[in-house]
Parts: sequence; C-alpha cells; structure tokens
Amino acid sequence: MLEFLEELDRKILIFVNGHHNSFFDGFMYWCSGQYSWVPFYVLLVIILAFKLKWKAVPFVLLVALLLTISDQMASSVFKPIFHRFRPSHEPGLENLLHYVNNYRGGMYGFVSSHAANTFSLAFYFFFAVRSQLPKITVLLFFWAALVAYSRVYLGVHYPSDVIVPIVCIAILNGFIIAKLYLFIIKKYFSKQD
Repeated sequence: MLEFLEELDRKILIFVNGHHNSFFDGFMYWCSGQYSWVPFYVLLVIILAFKLKWKAVPFVLLVALLLTISDQMASSVFKPIFHRFRPSHEPGLENLLHYVNNYRGGMYGFVSSHAANTFSLAFYFFFAVRSQLPKITVLLFFWAALVAYSRVYLGVHYPSDVIVPIVCIAILNGFIIAKLYLFIIKKYFSKQD
C-alpha cells in the first residue's frame, strides 16, 4: 500500500510539474514567494481592524503564535524526523522535473511549511471569525490551496507534502488558537458588545 501511495505521489507530481508554461511559471513562482503576499496581509489586517474593531488586536497577535507553531511543527519536528528528500533533491527524479529560476528549495520537504502556515491561517479564520468574515474565510482557503499547489507545480514538494500538514497540523492548530481567541474575547471584550 505504501509503495502504491508513493508511486501515486510521484505520478501526480510529474503530471502537475509537467504541465507548465511561461505564464504559470512566473505566477506560481510568485505565489510561493516569501514577500509576494505582503500587500494581501496588509489588506487583511485593515479588513480585520474595520470588521472586528479592538477584537482585531488579539486576533492578529494570535496569528503570530499560530504561524510560529505551524512553521516550527513543519520545519523543526516533521522535517528532521522524516528526512524525506524534496522531489527536487530526490536521486532519479530531480532530473525529470521542470524548475523555475532554478529554484529547488532545501534538502527535505516533508512536510510543507507553506501549506502548514497558509492552511493554519485559513482554519483559524474558519473556527474563529467565519460568521463575521465569510468571504475572507473562503478566500483564505482558496489562497492556501493556490500556495500549496504552487509548491507541487514548482517541483519542490510531493502532493503528500502539502496534504499531510493540512490534516496533521493546520486543522488542530487553527482550532486551538481559535478557541484561545474566543476565550480572550469572551473574558475581556464581552462587556464592550
């Protein structure tokens, strides 16, 4: 069964990575960029401030905690334990892939920090403020899926590298930090309503 899943992982990776063109090369590279989304984050903070008023302060502060936890889980727990090569460093596979700007990422890729972080944020919104910000919550899931897809497209992650952190990190992380946020709101902001 494990061999079947590994083979399926490779086939999906090669299919996604193999269907490239110059427009999507640039777009997917941009999607994976560390600073590409800064304007989006700034807009998100402005929307939060407008919709949540003072409740946006603990919400945004907890985002920092959320992202720290998800990033450390992916980079300092999963990757050192599993030592699974990224496809871009996998002997026998690395030469079959298409790379954009010769970007190959670090040595190990299981699990994707990009997927863990973006989906943790999406689930945090879902569990904490989806009724107040339903369109933003849906947009965050679309954004997280796009970022995760870009990692496979670029050949730096297997599909399982981006799926596992959703299940093993993002859902629980988003849920716990959302519960903490709701506890803070109930305890310190309920009299303001």
